[in-house]
Order: sequence, then C-alpha cells, then structure tokens
Amino acid sequence: MEYEDILFEVKDKVARITINRPQKYNACTQVTVYELIDAFNNCFDPTIGVVIFTGSGDKAFCTGGDQSTREKGGYKGTFLMSLEVGWQKVTHLIRTLPKPIIARVNGYAIGGGHVWHVNCDLSIAAEHAQFGQAGPRVGSFDPGYGTGDLMRAVGIKRAKEIWYLCRRYTAKQALQMGLVNAVVPYEKLDEEVDQWCKELLEKSPIALKMLKYAFLAETDGTTGITQLGVGGLSLYYGTDEAVEGKNAFIEKRSPNFNKFREE
Repeated sequence: MEYEDILFEVKDKVARITINRPQKYNACTQVTVYELIDAFNNCFDPTIGVVIFTGSGDKAFCTGGDQSTREKGGYKGTFLMSLEVGWQKVTHLIRTLPKPIIARVNGYAIGGGHVWHVNCDLSIAAEHAQFGQAGPRVGSFDPGYGTGDLMRAVGIKRAKEIWYLCRRYTAKQALQMGLVNAVVPYEKLDEEVDQWCKELLEKSPIALKMLKYAFLAETDGTTGITQLGVGGLSLYYGTDEAVEGKNAFIEKRSPNFNKFREE
C-alpha cells in the first residue's frame, strides 16, 4: 500500500519504519496507526533481520496520539478500528515480531510514543531526547504493556513516578534508570544504530527469535508461552519427522515415526 503518514524502506536486511509527521512532533492519527500496522506486518519477511523504528526530523520520536483528532469517546477518523485499538495492535506487533526492533529515539518520546519505545527490544537515544508519560495530564492512560514493560525496565516505584507525575526525563537520566540502552550525540545516532544492527545481523536469527519469545513467556503468561510454542513449532516443521507426518497424511498411509527413534 502507499503510505501518507509513514516511511518504510528495507536495505541490507534492515527495515526502517519512520513516523513522518514532524510538523506534529510525530503524533499519530488513525491513518498513521493503520499504516504502521501494515508496515510492521511487512517485517515478517524472513529476509529482514532487524527493524528500526523512529520518527522524522530531530524534534520527536513520537508524542502519542494527535490530540487535535480526539473528541469525546475517542479519536476521530474514517476507519472502523479506533486509534486506541489500533495502537495496541502496533504495540503487540512490536512485542511479538520474531526479530529485534530498535527504537531510534531522535527527540521527544512522550505519551504513547514513550510506550512504544519501551516496548521495543532496544532503545538508542540522541543526547537531546526527552522521555515521559502524559496520560493523567491529558485525560488518558495505558491499559497494559506501557505500564507492565516500564515497571520491568525501571522498577515499580520509578514506573509509578513516571506515570503518576508526568515529568520529563533527559536521555542521561533515562540511561541511568535503565530506560534506554545507549545515548549518543544526535550526529552519531545513525552510526550507533547501524552498528547495533550490524552486530545483530551477525547473530543466529532463530536464536534471536526464540530469545524474544522466551522473554514473552516469562512476562506474558499463557500468551507468552503460546508465542514460544509457535516458535518451536516452526522449527519442528523443518524436520524430516514432521514432513513424514504430512506426507503420510497426503499419501493416505500410516506414518513411520519409528525411524526417528533412537535404537
């Protein structure tokens, strides 16, 4: 599909998804979220090894939902799927896409944008970036991943402080509290992100996928265990034993699994 609010490119096994609304500090509308869902779904392409998630310009990564499109009952738009529902779908894709996602934090990561960077596997920030939540200040809140993952990253007391008080935190403070992995000058941001991508691409893609699912298994209960199980199932489908079961069904015969058992 053609995108209006985001940019999507793939080069050298790295996908880059960019919210392209710098005039709005990369705040999102229904259209933005719909396009992000499509872009992240495209990243299931097995030739893609790493995903970079960022915003246009040097002012903001993302500042959440565009409040100018919000009205009583939620955010307005033309899609049947509301922005708040779509937002959680993007969050789910970030957390379950079977490959690492790096948040390239190029400025403000506020509100829903802060949630998304927290949900990414890794976060690399420019020195001028600022972090914080806005929900209680603008009459909103996060119903799950934006609180749970934040609590696991920085501890429950600090997470409550971030959500309850809606303060702003510098990149240096974010690094100190474990909210980001690295902080570099803005002019070095792409170089640093590219280096992390390079190192990730040198690693086993199946191992990285199963590790991501293993983290979900520890934090997400039955849903996490299901993701881990599906990852294992995809490996099993690649074995001769699984192929024998499928072939026997197609050929209307009993499968011979004994040859896969050790004597």
